[in-house]
Amino acid sequence: MTTTDDHADSPPPTPLAPNTFRTLLRRLAATVVVVTADCHPPVGFTATSLTSVSLRPPLLSFCVDRSSSSWPAVRAARHVGIHLLSQRQEDVARHFATRGIDRFGGVEWHCGPHGVALLADPLVWLVCRVAHRIVAGDHIIVLSEPLEGGHLDEALSPLMYHMGGYLT
Repeated sequence: MTTTDDHADSPPPTPLAPNTFRTLLRRLAATVVVVTADCHPPVGFTATSLTSVSLRPPLLSFCVDRSSSSWPAVRAARHVGIHLLSQRQEDVARHFATRGIDRFGGVEWHCGPHGVALLADPLVWLVCRVAHRIVAGDHIIVLSEPLEGGHLDEALSPLMYHMGGYLT
């Protein structure tokens, strides 16, 4: 059985310009997380791309820019830490989003299971095995399998990012 493409002679559609795309997606509210990797030295960055992918097996995804200073450590990591930040942790989100600094300087953390740097007091923490890395434009989609995790006070709300700012 063969199929034909009625639009085979049409030029491919032009994607949205990056600035237009960014402007439109600013309206998407997202949970703020910090992704960490190895303890020696510790590496971490703020992300708003965390997604639950599957329950069987449990899988999460997050994205990292290939030009990020954190990408080489995430590329080499067998395990990562994922920290859902609480409404009280906007300062942590801003700190881990800042380029060119020691992101673990002045931040309370410890070396956790599988040699992953774990932050103190996130709303939820997970230690995950990196299952796959998929190139997607200028980013890498990292699929990870949660192995361990925990949470804090049920009364706390997550920190969100919307329209270029943090909110709870």
